[in-house]
Amino acid sequence: MASEMLSQEEIDALLKDDSGEISSAEKDALGEIGNISFGSGSTALSLLLNRRVELNTPTVDVTNMKQLIEDHPTPCVCAEVDYLKGLKGSNLLLVEIPDAAIIADLMLGGDGIEPKMQLGEMELSAIGEAMNQMIGKASTAMSSMFDMRVEIAPPKTSILELDNADQVNELFSEENKIVRVKFRLVIEGLVNSNIMLLIPYDFGREMAMNLLKQGSSSPVEDSVPQRTPNLTVGQSQQTGGGGQTVQPVQFGPINPSPVPHGGGNLNLLLDVPLQVSVELGNTRMKIKEILDLGIGSVIELDRLAGEPVDILVNGKLIAKGEVVVIDENFGVKITDIVSPLERVNNLQ
Repeated sequence: MASEMLSQEEIDALLKDDSGEISSAEKDALGEIGNISFGSGSTALSLLLNRRVELNTPTVDVTNMKQLIEDHPTPCVCAEVDYLKGLKGSNLLLVEIPDAAIIADLMLGGDGIEPKMQLGEMELSAIGEAMNQMIGKASTAMSSMFDMRVEIAPPKTSILELDNADQVNELFSEENKIVRVKFRLVIEGLVNSNIMLLIPYDFGREMAMNLLKQGSSSPVEDSVPQRTPNLTVGQSQQTGGGGQTVQPVQFGPINPSPVPHGGGNLNLLLDVPLQVSVELGNTRMKIKEILDLGIGSVIELDRLAGEPVDILVNGKLIAKGEVVVIDENFGVKITDIVSPLERVNNLQ
């Protein structure tokens, strides 16, 4: 409601507070960021592991690395995440060794029941791919939350002793304050543990500020008249007073809108650069097979010799063609344009 909405001045006052503890509004904002973004990440992890994965509502607090080391003296698997666009900063995602071993075993085709606790290069690569998928989905969710494009670098995965965290990033030295976002990680039948996201204090407050400002710019609910929601056919709703029945809503036919022939505002987009790529073919390989690749290895693609190649714009198929040589460079000659209907289907 209007009286509960934070003003810009109140938000700025909260974010300028240097008492050493983030406000409850900032904690709630960071909890919401973690809840939504890593909720998307858990879905990606579930698909990778072919198991139900849950990340329960996070808890948020402020601590420092010295206290964290005392609380968690054992080594863990660490994924360092660097934000490249939209947000500028770094954070660390920490997973306990036994949990990471189970994830790696599932990624490599095992059942996760008796995983290899001594994590080697292959296991770390598998965990790194799982982290990459999770954090990639999380950044996509954050883009929607902050209403701006958020891009991250592929996370760097390693086994980390927490007292050496400053070697990963100088912002995680023993005396520096950090925001700890702790999730309960549940992997069906195998894991019921915790994972932690460590955020440098100033970066954590910046993320909270972005979300609070986004909320303060939303329309005030009180200014919009409230209406009884429409009911689907076959439903009815009894009113509290006279017992009237709301009639089923009737929808008119939906007719396709004509496509305007004028230029409209399309001219505003004509100088927007797009990424054009040509795909010769693709295949799926297990992590073990990828690690076994060397100079001279041959990868068989899913396309016959002489078949047209795909021409993609921003990852979407728009045409097919054949490879040609222009002077000393490769080129592609368009032989077929994808129909408008197929292009629409590709966008869905």
